[in-house]
Amino acid sequence: MKAAVLKSFGSALAIEDIPEPVLGTGEIIVDVAASRVLPYSNEVFSGKRQYLLDLPVVPGPGAIGRVHAVGPDATHLTPGDWVYCDPTVRSRDNVLAPDITLQGLSAGGDGGLRLQKYFRDGAWAERMRLPTENAIALGPIAPDEAASWCAMGTCLVPYGGWVAANLRPGETALVSGATGNFGSAAVAVALAMGAPWVVAPGRNEAMLADLVHRFGDRVRPVKLTGNEVDDRQRMLAAAPGPIDCVMDIMPPSVTTATARAAAMTVRRNGRVVLMGGVGMLGGAGLDLPYPWIMRNCITIHGVWMYPREAIPRMIGLVRAGLLDLAGFDVTAFPLARANEAVAHAAANGGPFRMTVLKPS
Repeated sequence: MKAAVLKSFGSALAIEDIPEPVLGTGEIIVDVAASRVLPYSNEVFSGKRQYLLDLPVVPGPGAIGRVHAVGPDATHLTPGDWVYCDPTVRSRDNVLAPDITLQGLSAGGDGGLRLQKYFRDGAWAERMRLPTENAIALGPIAPDEAASWCAMGTCLVPYGGWVAANLRPGETALVSGATGNFGSAAVAVALAMGAPWVVAPGRNEAMLADLVHRFGDRVRPVKLTGNEVDDRQRMLAAAPGPIDCVMDIMPPSVTTATARAAAMTVRRNGRVVLMGGVGMLGGAGLDLPYPWIMRNCITIHGVWMYPREAIPRMIGLVRAGLLDLAGFDVTAFPLARANEAVAHAAANGGPFRMTVLKPS
């Protein structure tokens, strides 16, 4: 079968024939219809992001596809069913603290690397193998809808953060990083979950205006100045009332002062979710004041990805019309043009823009 293969960091993807995946117990093989190309894929493939990724590898975190074959432990899925292929693969021998690897993207530590040795290849191939529990039924969709359903992968990441922080209907949220790919999705998901207002700070005024155009005055934009104290006051002033929950989903290039300015807008007894890449490339720590955390009873959640049960819930939000995946502007590339797709994603990674590969 055809696949895109990353053989060394800094090299172009090779489009070549590789062996078909072999089905084992506890596994499913899926015919890949569409897979996201993350806006920062070029930074992963160049080695700039320093992700734990054992090469050579077929990249591609997550996909929409149809079941090709199932193992003996699958009792509901059958060949032909449409599924979301969850890239978050967890080890099965430690319920409380499983090791995690993101199939086709990165491992979470040494245990994740060992897991990656087996579940290594991602979705940028005509077929992929994944654990049975990572293929989640979508229900019937039209084949030309597969690319739009790939936006599930973008929306699920911030949804995992909101779930961890128990964001409730009627609560005001703030998204630090609202003008980015995942941050803009965090705004949409918070509104779908019943937040009456979402404070959206950012530097790009055009992207802030686009959020307001999409969602109306439930989005409260804030133009950041770079001054930590001033920016915090501007965010507080934009909120109609107390800010119940803050999510930071900034990229690694952002300073910790920017993240701290947003985090410290949260009300007494509020929650802060850290999901971004701040500090991953070195630099100062977040340095949140101990007395502020303690005396204001602040809860801080570090969240990587999402629990598995979040996936069918998000499918429900989409099916109910609360979250509109059709709002994403999709540009699709065939597998043979995978390198062009990576370049396109890097240059077009703004809010509600999505680049996908269609291997089939």
